[in-house]
Amino acid sequence: MKYNTIYRAIALLATTTVLGQLTVACNSSQSGNAPPQQEMAPSQQQLRAVTPAAKQLAKPASAPIARSPTITQDSSQKSEVPEPSNREAYDRIDENPFLRVSNNPLSTFSIDVDAASYSNVRRFINEGKLPPKDAVRIEELINYFPYEYPQPEGDRPFSVSTEISQAPWNPDHRLVHIGLQGKKISTENLPPSNLVFLLDVSGSMEEPNKLPLLKSAFRLLVNELRPNDKVSLVVYAGAAGVVLPPTPGNQKDKIFDAIEKLQAGGSTAGGEGIQLAYKLAKENFIQSGNNRIILATDGDFNVGTSSDSELVSLIEQKREEGVFLTVLGVGMGNLQDSKMEKLANKGNGNYAYLDNMLEAKKVLVKEIGGTLLTIAKDVKLQVEFNPSKVQAYRLIGYENRMLRNEDFKNDKKDAGELGAGHSVTALYEIIPIGVKSDVKVSDVDSLKYQKTVQNAASGSNELMQVKLRYKAPNQNNSQLLTSPVVDRGMKLEDASTNFKFSAAVAEFGMVLRGSQYKGKANFDDILKLANQSQGDDLDGYRAEFIRLVTRSRSITATE
Repeated sequence: MKYNTIYRAIALLATTTVLGQLTVACNSSQSGNAPPQQEMAPSQQQLRAVTPAAKQLAKPASAPIARSPTITQDSSQKSEVPEPSNREAYDRIDENPFLRVSNNPLSTFSIDVDAASYSNVRRFINEGKLPPKDAVRIEELINYFPYEYPQPEGDRPFSVSTEISQAPWNPDHRLVHIGLQGKKISTENLPPSNLVFLLDVSGSMEEPNKLPLLKSAFRLLVNELRPNDKVSLVVYAGAAGVVLPPTPGNQKDKIFDAIEKLQAGGSTAGGEGIQLAYKLAKENFIQSGNNRIILATDGDFNVGTSSDSELVSLIEQKREEGVFLTVLGVGMGNLQDSKMEKLANKGNGNYAYLDNMLEAKKVLVKEIGGTLLTIAKDVKLQVEFNPSKVQAYRLIGYENRMLRNEDFKNDKKDAGELGAGHSVTALYEIIPIGVKSDVKVSDVDSLKYQKTVQNAASGSNELMQVKLRYKAPNQNNSQLLTSPVVDRGMKLEDASTNFKFSAAVAEFGMVLRGSQYKGKANFDDILKLANQSQGDDLDGYRAEFIRLVTRSRSITATE
């Protein structure tokens, strides 16, 4: 009896201890906090090839205990072990509605040069399935492609082009095309760069389309470096460490050797890695140069010492000190898309998704100027519509870039950045006065005390006025550009290839999203319009788009 009592007491104590440990572990995981890691270089064991047994042990460690639910997961189907695709996270997108001009004459938003959504959508389609609708950010699909906009004149960092024609999916509506073209700067004329590669080498990165792809991608970028450039290499997994101290760009063999030794294994400590990378960047800061962190990961920041809000605060602080952040996403099944986009946005950089080596070459070689050099920051657009010509309008895409109207003149409000050679395209779908449309328009009750005032442009063909504000990279005061937009009644068949192709891409995005505003849009019409506007297409990007539309049509037909 005495011994039974002792055994029961021991069992109760053990159970209490285990429950306490589980509670602490769960709370730590949910809060994003973990015991602080020592700032140290990774051991040689981490950099050597991981043994098969170690790889098996590393895999569970790379998976977080608590994950954000994906928008594609059916809550009615529960499983103890989620499918890899269920770990991907995308922010919900509520499409911009049609707004009545009499109540909302102004539309204000930040530019977006990111193109990650297009290559991610391509990955899904190449796998034989359509993407989750919230993975489709239409503005990023449109901005993936280069357009034939004129180069800016004088000291302006970019040019502005506008065009108006019929909306292909609803010919009674008009489509307004706004294009910005950043000044092109040849690689040899770029300012010196202080680059810190920050690579995720945690266990989840060992797959061929993750760390091995990134190693090959960074070799491409290293080949573009010049003697006056400097590159450092920081990794993070169980601990963060410096693999390569600041090294001149002409010491390529030394840089290649450091990249080649990288191997995946361990849990993820992204917070410590980012802090260490920024420390290196500041210690080697180049005045009037390009100081930038290039973070490459599948986006899994679940074991770091910092919460998401603390990471964002750090990135915002460092951008004000002149160190910007570019984010490269890789892989599938674990892609934290929403978090990566947010970090790049806050860091005055861009977010790209690398699904293959061709995309890596596009981002890190062909578009290296735009990827690495910001020529205009905090770029905002504000459009004022003429109520005598337009009854309602809708901005296509840019849902997570909308700004309050008063933010346009507020130089403290952060907005998007434009890189050298980058172009930005925005489309507005408008309902002209006198057109009866079956689309739903956001409305309010008639106002009793407001009077109709004669509009200064009521006797002209001006549909709207486009205003832009931007800052030079090293300045805090914005400059203003304004331009009226006139509708000359152009039909769709007479529109430019820029207009037709961007409209085809927007139409494709609306079909993928199942948009309530897609009108008569369908894959056949998209293909017809895209084939009409393929143009020279020297890099084959538009031909690939046509292939993806064709593949999407086949996938839909078999569902």
